[in-house]
Amino acid sequence: MKTTSSREASRFRLFTHPVIHKYASVARGDFRQVYARDLRKWLIVAPIIGLITGLVITGVVVIILGKMWPTVLHYYLQHHWAIVPGLVLAFAVTGLIMQFLTPDPNEHSSEEIIRSYHEREGDIHMWSFVPKLLAAITTVGSGGSAALEGPSIYGGAAIGSWLWTKLRRLRLSERDRRIMLICGAAAGMSAVFRAPLTGIVFALEMPYRDDLAHEALVPSLIASVVSFVTLSSFLGAQPLFDFTGCTSFARKDLYWSALLGLIIGLVAMVFVVIFRRARTFFVHWSLAHWMKMAIGGLLTGLCGLLFLQIYPGNLVPLGSNYEAVGEILGKYHSTSQLIVFSVLKLAATLFTLASGGVSAMFVPLFLTGGSLGTAFGQSVVHGSCLNLYAAVGMASFLAAGYKTPLAAVVFVAEATGGHAFIIPALIGAAVAYAISGDASASGDQRLHEGAKVREL
Repeated sequence: MKTTSSREASRFRLFTHPVIHKYASVARGDFRQVYARDLRKWLIVAPIIGLITGLVITGVVVIILGKMWPTVLHYYLQHHWAIVPGLVLAFAVTGLIMQFLTPDPNEHSSEEIIRSYHEREGDIHMWSFVPKLLAAITTVGSGGSAALEGPSIYGGAAIGSWLWTKLRRLRLSERDRRIMLICGAAAGMSAVFRAPLTGIVFALEMPYRDDLAHEALVPSLIASVVSFVTLSSFLGAQPLFDFTGCTSFARKDLYWSALLGLIIGLVAMVFVVIFRRARTFFVHWSLAHWMKMAIGGLLTGLCGLLFLQIYPGNLVPLGSNYEAVGEILGKYHSTSQLIVFSVLKLAATLFTLASGGVSAMFVPLFLTGGSLGTAFGQSVVHGSCLNLYAAVGMASFLAAGYKTPLAAVVFVAEATGGHAFIIPALIGAAVAYAISGDASASGDQRLHEGAKVREL
């Protein structure tokens, strides 16, 4: 008994020793500092956002890319006369949905997310969630020149904002709602393009023209991976677009990449300025929203019909155009055809989205950049590695149009498998970003310092 008591007394004296007490306090302080941001809650919240977003976006992808658009595209290619009335009708339906089932028919997609981030502490009105997804399906699935990143970013961000109201017991702060908004947007982008790193970087770059939303990095990382795995378990994890051909470049290609970035930066700047003016015009036009959308459908359809009259075939500047990326990367097209396609693709995108179409222009800009890059490679450089210039063109147009240079380069690498072209793509994207100035397709993006002043 005496021995046991003496051992316990020795143990107690050991734990209360001044040296042990001193360093235990230091260790506790370091531990508190390491977990000062309470990262543990994001290990619960972020995977939930990623899982739900991944399931929702899988459904949207299956409906549009698996069922609706392939059927509509096949019919349009067989019956060119149906393009214009088909788009007028579908856009009118989209306009009716937005006019009567949402509070503001002119607010949706990435614009709504950015505005909510800056002005509403991440709050999204969920009662219009389903109508807006429906409007995106009718816009893109019928042939509107847009793609799935609009409903994906909006859907993920709305889910993140909604979950904030359901998980308050995890001691979520008001600031956390903005983080969950960006976290959901990253998850949506990651899932729809099967590119988790792109989702993270794009969502962090999206609110600002000159900075990142740093506070959302860790949650976005977790949610993006979970949403990517969720969609991949249903639809596979292969890259959406596949590059073939050469996988290396020479020093002269870097100079040509800079020149291509300069050209595309100027084109993107002109397009963005025209788009913003056209968007302002349509928003303030006194016509009913569904009528404005019908006019947008008419003009979009005429772009597709005109191209098919000039260049009959399977390439058409309408719809999500995922198949067009394969056409341009994998088959030969004359320089004149690529340039005409780019012009009409930009025009169709302008008419679709400026009139109120529900989506975004990530893929249209990506595709236009690839077309112009390929035309540049075969007519100016006369090189054999056209895919390199296609990759540089894609990254450059995205960087200039959306002010997301890092996401542009990462997306080209992830979505196409063209990792060998990262350096030329970085050069082209940097030049295009600089040349295009502050012109952005997203009118609600802000400069970081300007945002801080507004908050104060």
